[in-house]
Amino acid sequence: MTDLPVAAGPGRAPGGAVPGPIRRHDLMVTLNRATRGPVTIISAPAGTGKTSLLREWVGQPGQDSRIAFVTVRPGQRDMQLFWLTVLGAIRDAAEPGEGGARVPAVAPGLSGSAMVDKVLAELEEARDPFVLVVDDVHELSSPEAAEQLTALLLRMPPGVRAILATRRDLPLRLHKLRLAGDLAEVRAEQLRFTEQETCRLLAAAGIALPEPVAAMLYQRTEGWAAGLRLAVLSLAGHPEPERFVAEFSGSDRTVAEYLTAEMLDRQPPEVRRLLLRTSVLDRVNGELADLLSAGTGSEQILLDLEDANAFVVSLDPGRTWFRYHRMFAGLLRLELRRKMPADIAALHRLAARWLAERGHTADAIGHLQEAGDWDEAARMLTEHALSLTLDGQAGTVAALLHGFPARTDAESPDLTLVQAIAHQYQLHLDETDAHLREVRAYAASTPAARRHRMQVAIASVELLSARLRGHFESVIEQATALLSTDAGQTGAETGLSSDLKAVALLNLGVTEAWLLRLAESERHLVEGAVLARRVGRPYLEVACLAHLGFAFTGRSFAETRKRCEEALALADRHGWEAEPVAAPALATLANALIWTGQFDLAEHWLERARHATQVEGEPGVRLLVCLTSAISQAARGHGQRALDEFAAAARMQALMVSRHGLTTRVNAWTISTLARLGMTGQARAALTALDAPGAGGGETRNAAAVILLAEQDPAAARRELRVVLSDEVPVLSYLTYIEAHLLDALACRDLGEERACREAVEQALNLAEPERLILPFAMTGACQLLGAVARHGTSHAALVTDILDAVCGPERGGANRPLTMPVEKLSRSELRVLRYLPTNLTRREIAGELSVSLNTVDTHIRRIYAKLGAANRTAAVERGRELRLLSVGRT
Repeated sequence: MTDLPVAAGPGRAPGGAVPGPIRRHDLMVTLNRATRGPVTIISAPAGTGKTSLLREWVGQPGQDSRIAFVTVRPGQRDMQLFWLTVLGAIRDAAEPGEGGARVPAVAPGLSGSAMVDKVLAELEEARDPFVLVVDDVHELSSPEAAEQLTALLLRMPPGVRAILATRRDLPLRLHKLRLAGDLAEVRAEQLRFTEQETCRLLAAAGIALPEPVAAMLYQRTEGWAAGLRLAVLSLAGHPEPERFVAEFSGSDRTVAEYLTAEMLDRQPPEVRRLLLRTSVLDRVNGELADLLSAGTGSEQILLDLEDANAFVVSLDPGRTWFRYHRMFAGLLRLELRRKMPADIAALHRLAARWLAERGHTADAIGHLQEAGDWDEAARMLTEHALSLTLDGQAGTVAALLHGFPARTDAESPDLTLVQAIAHQYQLHLDETDAHLREVRAYAASTPAARRHRMQVAIASVELLSARLRGHFESVIEQATALLSTDAGQTGAETGLSSDLKAVALLNLGVTEAWLLRLAESERHLVEGAVLARRVGRPYLEVACLAHLGFAFTGRSFAETRKRCEEALALADRHGWEAEPVAAPALATLANALIWTGQFDLAEHWLERARHATQVEGEPGVRLLVCLTSAISQAARGHGQRALDEFAAAARMQALMVSRHGLTTRVNAWTISTLARLGMTGQARAALTALDAPGAGGGETRNAAAVILLAEQDPAAARRELRVVLSDEVPVLSYLTYIEAHLLDALACRDLGEERACREAVEQALNLAEPERLILPFAMTGACQLLGAVARHGTSHAALVTDILDAVCGPERGGANRPLTMPVEKLSRSELRVLRYLPTNLTRREIAGELSVSLNTVDTHIRRIYAKLGAANRTAAVERGRELRLLSVGRT
């Protein structure tokens, strides 16, 4: 039989046979966009749905192109036969209805270039629009294939497009087309099913899986179309679908058969050997592959496999580390067990030794466990457990501990320390304490050097346990004692002492922050971050910096925001931006943004904080997240939601031994929210139930005033507030005074004392102006008073504008601020620029503060000068103060 390609042949299962077909709209949009140009190449591994995609594209509604579809048959070597088939497909498409594929007769002696010329001539005669589709181009095994295809693609006639689908990149010299924007490429990443498409595929096949199970199937297959389709076929009627998904891998019979035939059997023996022997690894590089395969040149083989879309994926920009697709890795491990079972333990030992020598400790321990070397794995884990924990891998320590047989724990007292760390990571603090007692007794009988390492680990675990319990006095006592002790150690022990000092500074600084001893917190956290950086502990550095933003809330919200952003940038560089270590910075950043009225942006960071905070994470951090969420809801007028979040914050306090510094605000704002919701009885009961700490402070007095206002007793409310405003009771910060002035203004309004009302609002604006604070006006409801203040003139017109815009929105806010001005009214944007003119900021710096262009600032300044009748910046500032658009003395 003649070895001819198949023209317009059907798609192949499983890549082309879709159980319960679904339309992949987004992917079709991608391909339609790609095929607008002359040449499109679809390059992806076997089973990714290339043929299905082409078939769907050809048959989509509204397709008005004439299409010649050619599928290259496996192992195609004769390029003349290939081109003859292409010619036949072109003629069939150009003149449909003539019946059958009209393949021209073989012409002996006709060169490849001559065949390309004939194809081009045929395409020239085709009526527009015309598309040549060639599927399975990788099956062209002739040495001349790439050169002849390049010649065709570079000389495509106008109005003719070409689409090529291949499993691997061919050496086509199309750089000129790429530079000219005439080459579009669709890769495996775009063909991969999304999680939503996975759910639709299951639904189309009539398979109902819980959402987490469907997500697990997606993760196991990595969106690989063939894997998903084979899974769907197996799931149909399966008695235990959830168990099937949990166990589904490349070792599944149907998947293994497909990958073996389409991928593994096509590799030469030396490549198969490398793939099988390195399948014990989660990631591999050239040197490690050489070691395990007892060969050379492994890095080039891995690079070639990735270029060939052979289920090998590089992990770094330099393409030095690689991993295998999960399904392919499952097949390789199955084949290794079948063909080289006696070598598996030795391969793991080789990998463990190589990884340990290069500092990949956790991976090395995992391979020792796989090899069954339990004693060596236990020794290494115990020795490195603290270091791994200080590098943010406490979860890894817990997972490695879980990998030991149950009997190993009893036979290895060393693992007791590891158990303490693992239980602490899981917040099983009673179990942690019990293991620590065992470790202390065991450490006393160990050699001096090892005893010192264990004592450092014990002290580190004890400090964190005390902090997680909210036992702040204990943390301060332990940390202070550690920091005042001169260990007098040298060498490796000095390093351990530096680690412990950094841990002590971190825990001390965090504890001081939660106690609102912000100056001391700042000092210790900065010192801890510097030390952590010096000793090479980036996780500890990020932990210090993530809490440092909160310590700066005692200075300014602008500085707080800056510090949080710096911490998050460092966390992002290490891949920890979504980890619990970043949660304090995320929550504090959201909190600062809420105070300055940037509610929508704050919600973005707050949502990230919620995700980063463990469900059973540190109560102090969770209290901050709940409180921030509560004030966000309160600022938007969602009183009941705010009340729920305040209650959640109170539950976090109940988990702590000591009193969190923010609990005073939680309690006061809970009472205020109850009163504003009309639940004055409950508010009074909550007020009466307050215990001594903070009960007589300014925050609580403000809450009592809110109750009195709700009970329509403004005179009594003013008496309560007078104690706060005359400094007769302690307050947490000046923020309490802003709230008190606004509540006083509301009381004056209710008493009909309009002038006193305006003066109280003006006092609040004076305090809020330096940081442009908006939250107090939103939470108290006092923003309703700003219209009257503006009508009578205020030195804070720009801030009033910002408050009304943030709380009411620009459109509703404008209706509430009828500013009386003897000149043409400044716009909101112009008012914002005006408030920066008294500062020393340059025009470019003002643009940066406002996140606008320099040209925009220049335009606003010109309009400000014109409207105020000013010739320069100084004159504009003076005129702004005369009109009370700026506060006097703002610099």
